[in-house]
Amino acid sequence: GRGGSRSRHAIGTGRQAMSGKRIGAEAVAVKGRLRANKWLLLRRISQFGILALFLLGPLAGIWIVKGNLASSLTLDVLPLTDPLVLLQVIASGHLPESAAFIGASIVLVFYLLVGGRVYCSWVCPINIVTDLAEWLRRRLKIKNSANFSSRTRYWLLGGILLVAAISGSVAWELVNPVSMVYRGLVFGMGLAWGVVAAVFLLDLFVGRRAWCGRLCPVGAFYGLLGEGALLRVSAARREQCDDCMDCFAICPEHQVIRPALKGADKGVGPLITSGNCTNCGRCIDVCARDVFEFTTRFPNSRQVVSGVNQQREVSS
Repeated sequence: GRGGSRSRHAIGTGRQAMSGKRIGAEAVAVKGRLRANKWLLLRRISQFGILALFLLGPLAGIWIVKGNLASSLTLDVLPLTDPLVLLQVIASGHLPESAAFIGASIVLVFYLLVGGRVYCSWVCPINIVTDLAEWLRRRLKIKNSANFSSRTRYWLLGGILLVAAISGSVAWELVNPVSMVYRGLVFGMGLAWGVVAAVFLLDLFVGRRAWCGRLCPVGAFYGLLGEGALLRVSAARREQCDDCMDCFAICPEHQVIRPALKGADKGVGPLITSGNCTNCGRCIDVCARDVFEFTTRFPNSRQVVSGVNQQREVSS
């Protein structure tokens, strides 16, 4: 019957994904290359665009934004401050200026709305490096991976605050890869090249997504902010999933997908609620059956529009 046919198809496609089939190939065939990479392209535009805004001043004399991702002033009006940097300053025993508190509050509200780890996937330039390492890792079929605990990043987060308190300085920002890249692009990369190379080689040869997914304390901090975020990814049409496994393979935090995608029998809603979801949109891109979509956190229940799902089921 049709149910048995679909089950065999699901098992077959799942095996294809796990046996080395290129991730997203079916999505490209169904949706076209542009739609199958829509959110990836938008993220790159965002990342390079933000980088360009910061570099226009020192390199071209066009001062739209002054400063860097730690602290900046846009159009001489809008202050923005990294809340983690502000915490380090406070921990070091110094009292920040009022503009720093205002800037941190603005950033906090923004990421509480869109998801804290949107910083990781849409803003951070190091994400471009780690994505490249992951892409090359798949192409070279590197399978070995060190087993870093996901809790390590939280220990490191606590560590940088402790170091700030002991040293009386924002010591982390001296070695933070993001800060080093921004300083390096303005004043010359120097040691920054070594840090970028170390992160790249770590993700390529030592552990899959080791830096962003297991070690980065900045990602840990923004992940905590993302727990209550308004913007979410939802497996809204999870009944159409054919178990091809592409979403699991492409996701930088694949553990966040399963509860939403496979939790219907346990009464779990389709919303990905984990703060570790980066809202990168790649699961949306690579899914040929349009299972995923961006939505808000309310409501976390499957809403069926009469006739729509049945029509898509038949047409698929």
